[in-house]
Amino acid sequence: VQLQASGGGSVQPGGSLRLSCAAPGRAFNNMAWFRQAPGKEREFVAAIRRSGHTYYADSVKGRFTISRDNAKAMVYLQMNMMRPEDTAVYYCAGGDGVILSSIGRAGAYDYWGQGTQVTVSS
Repeated sequence: VQLQASGGGSVQPGGSLRLSCAAPGRAFNNMAWFRQAPGKEREFVAAIRRSGHTYYADSVKGRFTISRDNAKAMVYLQMNMMRPEDTAVYYCAGGDGVILSSIGRAGAYDYWGQGTQVTVSS
């Protein structure tokens, strides 16, 4: 299954963007967003279980919101009050057997999207 991420772009500091990720024909138990800035390792941003329980990295709490539509097999990331340090390629990921202690670990997810560039700059 190839996940399909979209919605990236350029925004000024303090602005908003909404990312979308489609998982054609498959609603994974766990969906997540990760990001990778140039020269840095891929890092966890947010995750959501099929039940709707959500998890966030400390750096985005209160600013980003992850949501999902199980019927459409879609996951979204609403990003508000964006900062230059949010600049990165954002990846969506899906997996079924992700335990709580691994929810923020990239290796726990089996399926990935191609990434979408987000740039925050004035």
